[in-house]
Amino acid sequence: MKTKTTQHAMLRRQLTQGLALGLALGTSLVGAPALAQTAYPTKPVTLMVGFPPGGQTDFAARVLSNSLAANLGQGVVIENKAGVNGNLGSADIMRSAPDGYRMLVGNGSMTVTPHVFPTLGIVDPTKFVPVGILLQSPLVLVVPTSSPVKDFAQFAALVKERAKAGKGVDYGTPGAGSLVHVTTELMRERLGSPAMNHVPYKGSGPAVIDLMAGRIEAMFDATSVFDPYIKSGKVRPILVTSSSRVASLPDVPTPAEVGLKDFEIISFIGMYGPPGTRPEVVQKLNAAINTVLKEPAVIRSFQERGDQPGGGTPEQLDAMTRAQYKLWGDVVKANKIHAE
Repeated sequence: MKTKTTQHAMLRRQLTQGLALGLALGTSLVGAPALAQTAYPTKPVTLMVGFPPGGQTDFAARVLSNSLAANLGQGVVIENKAGVNGNLGSADIMRSAPDGYRMLVGNGSMTVTPHVFPTLGIVDPTKFVPVGILLQSPLVLVVPTSSPVKDFAQFAALVKERAKAGKGVDYGTPGAGSLVHVTTELMRERLGSPAMNHVPYKGSGPAVIDLMAGRIEAMFDATSVFDPYIKSGKVRPILVTSSSRVASLPDVPTPAEVGLKDFEIISFIGMYGPPGTRPEVVQKLNAAINTVLKEPAVIRSFQERGDQPGGGTPEQLDAMTRAQYKLWGDVVKANKIHAE
């Protein structure tokens, strides 16, 4: 017959064994999904670009795609879905599963559009999960080579002269509510608010075609968008929006040099995931971006067109997105810029 002491000892052993088994099972159950998650990606990753081919955002995605594919061990597919200044593509990603297989390559325009179209339910850029900065770039103001305008002073004089005559200068943009749109309107305000005519397009590509043909008279956009046309002599650069001159455009003045105060504008392009994107997916993609942006061929591709490689942490992209979201909200309100 077993004593109470023996029974208690047996019970303790059973409890200890049960606890050990439970811990082992718990570790196994917790570890299983963690192991499954580290396998990302197991299929091609789609990068959504909310603009047509030919613009800076599309350029950045395509420059990085092959190197990202090699780094991730899976294909990287570019999908262009133009409309509402990139918002159709943004809305698509906002609705996507947060599994890392459909990601957004967005630009600074996403921080502007919600303010310009306040009643359309435009996607709030701060709701996305930031992954990393792909590139940064000043904007450049260009005119067709057929234009009589040779420099910014002549351009400013033409804008004011036309406004007095009741005929505004026609300027193009990749879309109403784009970064290019509010930048041009801010310049107009800095010139004393003379009337100008906004001609919106569905992306930079179509606008550049009309600019070179002389159907519009001026346009801001990223240095990388205009670089090949500047080099081929099809457009003439007259201003860059950086605080110092751009290496690829050494003869083009800055805002301070032409008397434009508080007009330093930097465009950025970043990768974002839908709400709920897992931290381990963000870490994997961010690490891949930072690795790829150190490749000499990638650096050269960006710098030759006047862009600078991005990089850094998801938190840095988040801070940049939020800061520009506030900045452009203030500019839109002050200049009463509404496209509806």
